[in-house]
Amino acid sequence: MGLMLKKPDHVAGSAAPAIIIGCFVAFGGILYGYDTGTIGGILAMRFWRNQFSTGYINPTDNYPDVTASQSSQIVSILSAGTFFGALCAAPLADTVGRRLGLIVSTFVFCFGVILQTASTHIPLFTAGRFFAGFGVGLLSAIVPLYQSETAPKWIRGAIVGCYQLAITIGLLLAAIVNNSSHNRNDTGSYRIPIAVQFAWAIILVVGMLILPETPRYLIKRSRHDAAAKSLSRLRRLDVSHPALLEELAEVEANHNYIQSLGKASYLDLFKGTLGKRLLTGCLLQGLQQLTGVNFIFYYGTSFFQNSGIKNSFVISLITSIINVLSTFPGLYLVEKWGRRPLLLFGAIGMFVCQYIVAIVGTTSGSVVANKVLIAFVCIYIFFFACSWGPCAWVVTGELFPLKVRAKAISMTTATNWLLNWAIAFATPHMVNPGPGNANLGSKVFFIWGTFCLICIAFVYFMIYETKGLSLEQVDELYEKVGKAWQSKGFVPTVNFTEVHQAMRDPHGRSMSLADIESEVGRKRSVAHVEDGLGHGVGHEKY
Repeated sequence: MGLMLKKPDHVAGSAAPAIIIGCFVAFGGILYGYDTGTIGGILAMRFWRNQFSTGYINPTDNYPDVTASQSSQIVSILSAGTFFGALCAAPLADTVGRRLGLIVSTFVFCFGVILQTASTHIPLFTAGRFFAGFGVGLLSAIVPLYQSETAPKWIRGAIVGCYQLAITIGLLLAAIVNNSSHNRNDTGSYRIPIAVQFAWAIILVVGMLILPETPRYLIKRSRHDAAAKSLSRLRRLDVSHPALLEELAEVEANHNYIQSLGKASYLDLFKGTLGKRLLTGCLLQGLQQLTGVNFIFYYGTSFFQNSGIKNSFVISLITSIINVLSTFPGLYLVEKWGRRPLLLFGAIGMFVCQYIVAIVGTTSGSVVANKVLIAFVCIYIFFFACSWGPCAWVVTGELFPLKVRAKAISMTTATNWLLNWAIAFATPHMVNPGPGNANLGSKVFFIWGTFCLICIAFVYFMIYETKGLSLEQVDELYEKVGKAWQSKGFVPTVNFTEVHQAMRDPHGRSMSLADIESEVGRKRSVAHVEDGLGHGVGHEKY
């Protein structure tokens, strides 16, 4: 097995259009990452603190500031908006489509940016963050959905992982812009970083106007000719090419098979293997947040300041650069190692780093200790960015069948944002000094480290290996393999076109997938024998 990711020889057409389109759509992650990253720097800007303070004086530097409660409200309201946005993504994406859904999401996001840019007091600023968050929530569910439905199976993980890469680039751009404007003594100190987001939104909307709808969505809407044209554009094959027709037939047959099993309501998501998959996706997204990564990007600047570290803006810039660079190995390893090994590798590394940071930060306040703290925070970011960062989006994007995919991904993404909100709201009260606060300081890393330990067990017992499988073959995997640790090496054998034909028989509707496959195999063998006998009889005539 070579080091390079290479298109299999038997795969017809070109993967280049799908890869380019998938990477461009990942641009939605820049809106997510940038909006998330700006707030940490803005909260530490002196002009903003003075402008938005309601009279509270921060005892750390005796300068006007917002209270811990106000800080929680301002930061966490974005996550509240994203939670509701993610839940609304399913009806939006299933009604107007994945492509138009992304465009609508971006306009909602822009409305929130307008409110934030215009604000000079907390209420309007908070309202703007809610609407921007609502737009980001919509995007965060629809972008991986679009990518997973258009990407070739052999490189789907790397393409969907580009969404996380875009998030890290957004965080880096936020750190750069914050670092360049934070010393301004006017409203430009915070308005410039916020208004820059219009540029990212314009780029995304213009691109989505010319990109195709996903073939799987079009099949779901019974628009077969449009689905063929879309897939033709993605695979660079003629609409009559046998390989394209075969892929479309398999997607349609799988969708028909899943549809024949029953309705696709939200309640059905909690039943059978769908319930197992939904639990896996929600826990994966929730634990991604509980590893503590957004503590560093939401409150890292303020935390480093309160820890006595000078040039905290520069430290945040460095952590953002490491976050971007460390995501690239993850895009390669998610296809080379697979989902399970990469998530285990990341969880173990993060656990070790978090506990070292907690111990060093709690037991010493020296210059050397601060350097060790920064070093292991950076190493932690490497482990997160190359594993749980991209892999969480990859796995949740490929877990679910077409009929419930939008609903399920919206719920897993909403779980991510719910935990994101909880962490954003609780962290100031957990970390900061003062009445009513826990004043944990560096001890908070013990909490994140413990959740990383839980992540190790979760991956072993719950995460199935889906590397190299089509979205339709993932259904077969969950039907046939009962335990996650037995999923490595699974080889799909079901042809859903034949299964769909068998399901037309009333008797076939009550059979399991394995039973239907056996029946199809038996009929194929009988037909082969009869065909052979027919040839034999013909011989005897002559």
